[in-house]
Amino acid sequence: MTETALDATLTETPLARILAASGAAGPFAPFRGVISIAQLDAPQTEIAALSHGAAVHDLGWLRRTQVRGEDSFRWLSGMVTNTVSDLPAHGGAWNLVLNAQGRIQGDLMAWRSDDELEIEIAADQYNKLLTHFDRFIIMDDVELVPVEGVTAIGLTGPKAAEILTKIGVTPLAEPLTQIQAQAGGLSLIVRRNYGALADHYTLWVAEDDAQKLWHALITAGAQPTGITSLDAFRIAEGIPVYGIDIAERDLPQEAVSQQTGQLHALHFSKGCYLGQEIVERIRSRGNVHRHLRPIEIDGPLPAPGTELTLENTAAGTITSVAELQLPASTRRFALAMIRAEAEARNLPLSYAASEDSGTVRILTAPPTL
Repeated sequence: MTETALDATLTETPLARILAASGAAGPFAPFRGVISIAQLDAPQTEIAALSHGAAVHDLGWLRRTQVRGEDSFRWLSGMVTNTVSDLPAHGGAWNLVLNAQGRIQGDLMAWRSDDELEIEIAADQYNKLLTHFDRFIIMDDVELVPVEGVTAIGLTGPKAAEILTKIGVTPLAEPLTQIQAQAGGLSLIVRRNYGALADHYTLWVAEDDAQKLWHALITAGAQPTGITSLDAFRIAEGIPVYGIDIAERDLPQEAVSQQTGQLHALHFSKGCYLGQEIVERIRSRGNVHRHLRPIEIDGPLPAPGTELTLENTAAGTITSVAELQLPASTRRFALAMIRAEAEARNLPLSYAASEDSGTVRILTAPPTL
């Protein structure tokens, strides 16, 4: 495999390079600003591991940056939508990054370890957000320091805790918490993220130790899984991705909701931050006119960008779509930006796909797979 054959502007994740060199992986595909492993087993097997077992997968598109300096907590709190100063000693929070007009510029995870602060950003947003942040470090004692020489491996599924226990790591009781751990001589940072249908863990390890950790998790019973199934599963969970489901023009209350399980990205009592005036104005004075919603599809698989209608009137647009091959049936899920007036009718929405058509229904809770 060479990056030129896929996308000359992207590079492989450390794990993709390791597995490619050993002939143990492929095909490969661009994803979240890198080249990663598209598929490692049959789609049915991978989806079954994610939904009912434990799947090990590449998270090498994540980037870590330390936020250092006497003003780090105050400064970052003024740049993102969620709490920073009140994070527990080993806790994390999902955040949106806004401009002064309240439009979403990106998203990130903020993590606290005692008095140290760190942000976790996807590779396809990394340079953009660091450039955005640099403009607002003026008289502050703040330094953004990339963490080099590490990579992340994911462990997802309802049996993820069992796999961690087998490799000697204590599972985390609550999402958005982290620990430092040792496993077979490897030093890890273990972070548990939000998940609607399964537990989601991120295991940070030195790049040189990535292959050893990968094999340890497989030996413990985790199923190797590619990014194609991983992305399909996050769509079924209703978890949006910036740049696909969320765009720069979007306002926070349009893009996050109880249905997508992400409303916790907004903290309404932490004080001022960039774009906060717009967020508060929407909360106190009125609602937005559209919302990102998870939907289930009855009909042929539509493409992202497909228009939804209600009684021949525009009702919304599909942003991402997935087909899951489950033991009992094949089911299709998507995320869509839905107009508020169409959502209020609480009726199935229609779409056209090729020479066929179908309907969708908005999900008010994560589906049972």
